[in-house]
Amino acid sequence: MLGTIVNALSIVAGSLIGLFLKGGIPVSMGETISKGLGLCIIYIGMSGTMSTQNLLLVIFSLVIGAIIGELIDIDKRFAELGDFVEKKLSKNGESKIAEGFVNASLLFCVGSMAIVGSLQSGLEGNHETLFTKSVLDGITSIIFTSTMGIGVILSAVSVFIYQGAVTLLASSIKVLLTDAIVAEMTAVGSLLILGIGLNMVGATKIKVANILPAVLIPFIYGMIMKIGIGM
Repeated sequence: MLGTIVNALSIVAGSLIGLFLKGGIPVSMGETISKGLGLCIIYIGMSGTMSTQNLLLVIFSLVIGAIIGELIDIDKRFAELGDFVEKKLSKNGESKIAEGFVNASLLFCVGSMAIVGSLQSGLEGNHETLFTKSVLDGITSIIFTSTMGIGVILSAVSVFIYQGAVTLLASSIKVLLTDAIVAEMTAVGSLLILGIGLNMVGATKIKVANILPAVLIPFIYGMIMKIGIGM
C-alpha cells in the first residue's frame, strides 16, 4: 500500500499548493495549462493502447462496459456524490467542488499507470510506477486546484480507495492474473484516459465514468477462458 499512500499524499500536497497559488494564476493561463495537460493525457492514453494483443476484446470490453455503466449511471452517481460534498462544504453554492472532485478522481484513477502500478504493488511489492504517478498527479493537482478549486483534494480519497483495492485484490489473486490480462486491462484503461484528455481540451463530452466497468471485462474474460481450458 506504500505506493498508493504516497500517491494520495502527493495529491493532497499539490492541491494545497494549487489553492495557495489560486489567486496568482490568471484564469486564461490556468485554462491554457489545463488544455496543455489535456494534450499530454491524450498522448499517454494513445501510448497505453498499444499494449493490446486482442483488439476485439478491447472493443467488446468498451461496449459491454458502456452498457453496464449506463444502466448503473456511474457518471450520475459521481456527480451526486460531488454535489453532496459541495452542499456540505460550500457556503455560497458557487464553488466548483463537484467538478474538481469528479474530474480529478477520474483522471487519477483511470489509466495504465493506476492499473499497472497498483498491480505491480500488489503482485511484486514494486512501487516504482506509483511513485512516478505520484509526481505527475501532484503537479496536475496544483493546476487543477488553481482552476477548479478545493474539490480536487477530495480525489485523494478516491485514489486511496481505488488503487488500494486493486493492490489488495492483486495480492490475494496472484495466480489468476496473467500478463495478457494485465495488457488488455491496461489498453482499455488507456482508451478511457484518452477520453478524459479529449474532454479536457473541449473536443468531446464523453461520460467516461459510465465506461469504467470496461476495465474489468478483460479480467472476467480471462477467468472464463481459464475455467474453460481447465474443464
